[in-house]
Amino acid sequence: MLKAKISPPKMRSVAIAFMAVWLAVFSVGGAVSAAGTPGGEWVDNSLGLEVSSAILIDADSGQAIYEVNADEPRPPASMTKLMTEYIVLEEITNKHLSWDDIVTVSEEAASTPPDGSQIYLAQGDQHTVKELYIAMAIQSANDATIALASQIAGSEQGFVEKMNETAKELGLTTANYTSATGLSDTTVISARDMAKLAQVILKKHPEFLEYSSLQEHKFRPRDKKPMYNLNWMLGTNKNNTNLKAFAYEGVDGMKTGYIKLAGYTFTGTVKRGDTRYISVVMNTKSKAARFNETAKLYNYAFNTFEKKSVVAAKSVVESVKTVKIKKGASKTVPVITESDITFTVKKGTEPKIELAGSQIMSESELVAPIKAGQKVGTVTYKYTDDQGKALEKTINLIASEDVKKAGWFKLMFRGIGSFFSGLFNGIVNLF
Repeated sequence: MLKAKISPPKMRSVAIAFMAVWLAVFSVGGAVSAAGTPGGEWVDNSLGLEVSSAILIDADSGQAIYEVNADEPRPPASMTKLMTEYIVLEEITNKHLSWDDIVTVSEEAASTPPDGSQIYLAQGDQHTVKELYIAMAIQSANDATIALASQIAGSEQGFVEKMNETAKELGLTTANYTSATGLSDTTVISARDMAKLAQVILKKHPEFLEYSSLQEHKFRPRDKKPMYNLNWMLGTNKNNTNLKAFAYEGVDGMKTGYIKLAGYTFTGTVKRGDTRYISVVMNTKSKAARFNETAKLYNYAFNTFEKKSVVAAKSVVESVKTVKIKKGASKTVPVITESDITFTVKKGTEPKIELAGSQIMSESELVAPIKAGQKVGTVTYKYTDDQGKALEKTINLIASEDVKKAGWFKLMFRGIGSFFSGLFNGIVNLF
């Protein structure tokens, strides 16, 4: 048998070639397993979203429709400004600030680093709260944001303390704010808490949408061009030649963001008919991708789900038709539900709904006179989806009619009757 001989130089060449192929294969495999952006790896999910974290909720109920790694605290980038915007709206509501107040730009605001969006404020410039708010809402202007923060709390750091206090009040357990703008990569919050904050804003301050839905706005009369909204998904962009490919019917907010460690982020909201959703995507690969991934969430929701009322408003709950009251012309009052109970369910399915329980106020709290519409307790229903996930909703039970206070004569005889009834029962118990 002949044995092939390979000279040492050839062996080295073969070995080098083998190593090169092996490294190439290894590199390809590594790229696939670590797919993502500088903001981190993406998480596998059934919709094929290229994100590290995402969530979609019903804006009315907060019911989570779809989620991916939604509880991981991540840098939100300029989505941070949603908290700043919320606090400004709260300050206005509480009469601590007004839209027409003049803000003198501080040195801190004027020296905002140039590596982000801004409107180039100079120290001593004067603008109204509304002008700065619009710049923050649609242009994500960091200098306008800090100008507002300084106006409210004296400095950005003082405002950051207020942001964290507000986060605790709202139950945003994953939130840790270190800047008013989101430029700091040490600011973190989960997608779920970001969606919860967005829900609070829309419920308490629906006027927010007047600003987040603006397509453009000229900040100064002398500016050659207006500011353009960074939210390409606005439904009104269907008439914009450059952005109509991203326009999504019903989108009217809320906030984009980007820093390297966060990737491209977006908190959005869309309304069609009586249904409004709130979405959050974190760490997408590009400006366009954050809107494309959001569109996947919206398409999934509108194509797959519908709202279904399982309990009508002003309806009788079989297990709690009446409740006892004290000192009334009647000893009981009939009760009904104050509002309806609606769940978001998969189309074509019969939702599994069950009464989870009821809580009636104590007799010491239910003393005549009772007015129709007065709260007398609560009732809770539980919905279990096809994945076995349970969601509970609680609504008030209210009196369906007035009950006047009984006259003294009737109360006296009722008291006498109660006395003898108690005495008789006491005697019976002796035997």
